[in-house]
Amino acid sequence: MSENPLLVTDTDGVRTLTLNRPDSFNSLTVELKEALRAALEGAADDDAVRAVVLTGAGRAFCAGQDLKEHIALLRADDPAPLSTVERHYNPIVTAITTMPKPVIAAVNGMAAGAGASFAYACDLRIAADSAKFLMAFANVGLTADSGAAWTLPRLIGYGRAMEMMLLAKPVTAEEALRIGMVGQVLPAAEVLPAALALAGRMAAGPTTAYGLIKEAMLASAGGGLAEGLAVEGDTQRRAGSTADHREAVEAFVAKREARFLGR
Repeated sequence: MSENPLLVTDTDGVRTLTLNRPDSFNSLTVELKEALRAALEGAADDDAVRAVVLTGAGRAFCAGQDLKEHIALLRADDPAPLSTVERHYNPIVTAITTMPKPVIAAVNGMAAGAGASFAYACDLRIAADSAKFLMAFANVGLTADSGAAWTLPRLIGYGRAMEMMLLAKPVTAEEALRIGMVGQVLPAAEVLPAALALAGRMAAGPTTAYGLIKEAMLASAGGGLAEGLAVEGDTQRRAGSTADHREAVEAFVAKREARFLGR
C-alpha cells in the first residue's frame, strides 16, 4: 500500500494540507490531485475549519505535473492526461479561490507549473528564502493551466508574467517578494510555523467577512466597476448582518477585544 500522498491535520480551526511525495518533489499524480481536490472541497464545507494552509513535504512545495506518469499514460493512448485540466486542475483552483475562508500557501521550496499556480491561487503566500517559482509549460510544448494565466498577471503584472511563461524564467524568493508575488520570505524552517501562526490568528478572526472579501475581490478582479460596486454592496450588506460585525462594534464601544465566532 502506497504512502498517503496528502496529509491532512487540524489544529485550532486550521486545516493543514501537506503534499506528501517528497522523493518526487511533491509532483502531481492523479492520486494526489484527486486527494487534494477532495480535501479542499471538504475544508470548504466544514464549519470547524476556519483557515487552510497548503504546503509540501521535504525540500519542495510542488514540482507540478508528474511527468513520468504523464508520459506513461500518453504512450498508452490513455485520455487521462488530456482531461486532467478539467477533472483536477480547474476544480482545485476553483476550490481555493472560492473557499469562504483564508487559504495560505507555505511555499517551503521549489514551486513549478501547476504547483506554482496553486500558490498563486491562494490568498496569502509565505516563501522560503530557498524557494523558486518556475513556469516551464512552454519547455514541454504546453500552455498555462491551473489558473496561472489569470492569477499571475494580477500578482506581478502582464509583462513579468509573460516573461515567466515564454522564457521559463525562474523567480527567486527575494525577487518574488520584491515584485509582490509573495508577502513574506523566511528561512525554510520558519515558513510553516509562520503560516500556521498567521492561519491561527485568522481562524480566530471574522472568517465570514474574510469569505465575503474573497468573493468581492474575485468578482472585481474580472469585471468592471459597476459589477464590482454591485458585489461590494451585496457582500457588505451580508457582512453587516453577521454576529461578528455586531460583536466587533460592541467590543469597540466597550474598549475590549472582540470575540469572533465566524458567523
